[in-house]
Amino acid sequence: MKQHERLLIGIILATSLLISACSNNSSKAKGESEEQVLNVTISEEIPSLDTAKSMNGTSAHVMQNIFEGLYVLDEKDNPVPGVAKSFEKSTDGKTYIFHLRKDAKWSNGDAVTAHDFVYSWQRTVKPETASQSAYMLFYIKNAETINKGTLSADQLGVKAIDDVTLEVQLEKPIPYFIHLLPLPIYLPQHKSFVEGKGSKYGLEPEHMIYNGPFVLSEWKHEQEFKLKRNDTYWDKNNVKLKEINFHIVKDTATAVNLYETNGIDRTPINSSFVDKYKGKRDFHTTKDSAIAMLRFNQKNSVLANIKIRQSLSMALNKEAVVNHFLNNGATAAQGLVPEGYKNEKDGKDFRKENGDLAVYNVEKAKNLWEDAKKELGVEHITLEFLTFEQDQAKQTAEYMKEELEKNLQGLTIKIKQQPFKQKLQLEQTGQYDMSMVVWGPDYKDPISYLELFTTDNPNNKMSYSNQHYDELINNAKNDLVLEDQKRWKAMQEAEKILLEGAAIAPLYHTGSAYVQKEYVKGIEKHQFGGVYTYKHAYINQKEK
Repeated sequence: MKQHERLLIGIILATSLLISACSNNSSKAKGESEEQVLNVTISEEIPSLDTAKSMNGTSAHVMQNIFEGLYVLDEKDNPVPGVAKSFEKSTDGKTYIFHLRKDAKWSNGDAVTAHDFVYSWQRTVKPETASQSAYMLFYIKNAETINKGTLSADQLGVKAIDDVTLEVQLEKPIPYFIHLLPLPIYLPQHKSFVEGKGSKYGLEPEHMIYNGPFVLSEWKHEQEFKLKRNDTYWDKNNVKLKEINFHIVKDTATAVNLYETNGIDRTPINSSFVDKYKGKRDFHTTKDSAIAMLRFNQKNSVLANIKIRQSLSMALNKEAVVNHFLNNGATAAQGLVPEGYKNEKDGKDFRKENGDLAVYNVEKAKNLWEDAKKELGVEHITLEFLTFEQDQAKQTAEYMKEELEKNLQGLTIKIKQQPFKQKLQLEQTGQYDMSMVVWGPDYKDPISYLELFTTDNPNNKMSYSNQHYDELINNAKNDLVLEDQKRWKAMQEAEKILLEGAAIAPLYHTGSAYVQKEYVKGIEKHQFGGVYTYKHAYINQKEK
């Protein structure tokens, strides 16, 4: 993924949680309000629920509630047993043996077996699947070679010793391998069902099969969808919610109005509403691990000029964006990797060690801009700014347009707001100049941010290529994986190359401000993978 552009994620993919209005309907029988029904708003339509192909935060949010992998994340983002009960690791760290629980079932009653993981991972790395997240499996022996089309998928380093025993062979020892297993790309797939549905798999409830705490029972595209408790789930007795209704809501003011009228029990709020709720018991803020940034498409001849990119990055007052348009715990980003990522050997923080690499400097931005225009032989430059559809995204984009046009003479910014699915498609096909991106890491390691920008990474999407950068990231993921100090230095050097060349412009590390009724309990928020899990959520009727 962490698509895995959980792109997502943070403010753009923030969710609000609300209780069913059934308790306010006098026509319903007494006791219906006692039902464990939760209504949840989400800001975007789900692009797809095919675990091999979907790599965005909205899909990951849903997938980790309807599927279950070998391991899952607990409330502190630690991996704990899911379908697997335990594992053993070889002394060289390259071979894992997973022991699966015998009571894990698919929603049609079939057993979840080791063969389902073998099939899923083989399908993902096959080049014909065209998975944008296949690189997340490249830690497994032969995965990258298979993905390039020079080996058959049956040569992947994974095999079912029997129905409940899975062997995985890695290319090299990966200390954080278990932390990868909760990600959507590592989830199992039911071979006969997936192949029977063909291209329809993952696009409608009737074209899906589940092994997680919930199943997708209804899906009205661009409007709403519904999850219901999975009666075949091995741990169903610990799933309290019977139903979760997701409604696509893009306007903050609408959500706040519903909250005020007791129709909504939790909703994210933007800076316009923070002062109203600050200091009240139902007001909360959190700092998140996602980063918002500008992606520059270097297919554009103007953005291929390094001075143009540098001036665009330096001309934005990120503190103003955070304080006036967010005010939700977000912090201005002076680098790609946020604070809190520490070297396990010496405890040193990556961000503090590598310093500020993307600073606000209007005078330098103006000088670089004028030099770039002379190099290009132009006086006027027009750039399209691709961004999200939500109200806050529009406000932020309009501010950035105003600041950039004010500070960089001759620049015209044209804002293009798009629904999430369409925005992803435009980025994937390179049909944009610069775009707003929110990326959440897949696991707690700086490489989860940095690997996005290697030449062949599907998340690159901007024609950026730097051979030295590629070499540093490759070494950090392979030869240096067990040499902490050298690996850390390689990643820090790579970040400097990326940001000094202004391949992207970091804006802010995301935060969340929200209001929540006290009777909603047990929703787990994650910094990696999908943003929320509901397995342990419930409505405390005594507090209503």
